[in-house]
Amino acid sequence: MTPSIKLLKKTKTNYKIHQFEHDSSYNSYGVEASQKLGVDEQRVFKTLVVQSDKGEFIVGIIPVSSKLSMKSLAKAAGMKKVAMADTKDVEKITGYIIGGVSPLGQKKRLKTFIDKSAQIFETIFVSAGKRGLEVELDAKDLQALLNAKFENIIS
Repeated sequence: MTPSIKLLKKTKTNYKIHQFEHDSSYNSYGVEASQKLGVDEQRVFKTLVVQSDKGEFIVGIIPVSSKLSMKSLAKAAGMKKVAMADTKDVEKITGYIIGGVSPLGQKKRLKTFIDKSAQIFETIFVSAGKRGLEVELDAKDLQALLNAKFENIIS
């Protein structure tokens, strides 16, 4: 059981687990999840960790079909500039491996922003903390658990 699932159980959040066999030939873990689970790419969200010009790490949660707007995320976070964090830092800070980074149950809670598009769906999918494992939940529950803000952070 991943830290993500433990957190969901502990907080009695409504969720569903979806599992599939991970295939290393896929370039995008999120697209793989979408295709293998038969879910629209706009409902499957990826967890991206960026670093500000001041060294602060921030999480952006966006649909796998979209590209993160660094400018919009920096503005939402009150920063001048952000850039993708180094993968080693991401794994160390979150406790998850790339392709299995869940926004839930990270080692250290980071300032988090969820793209506004999540609000149009009854439920969304995010990584449950392991490649081939997704959790489906209400975006508002995700927001509450992470103390996150909904912002327009895609380009």
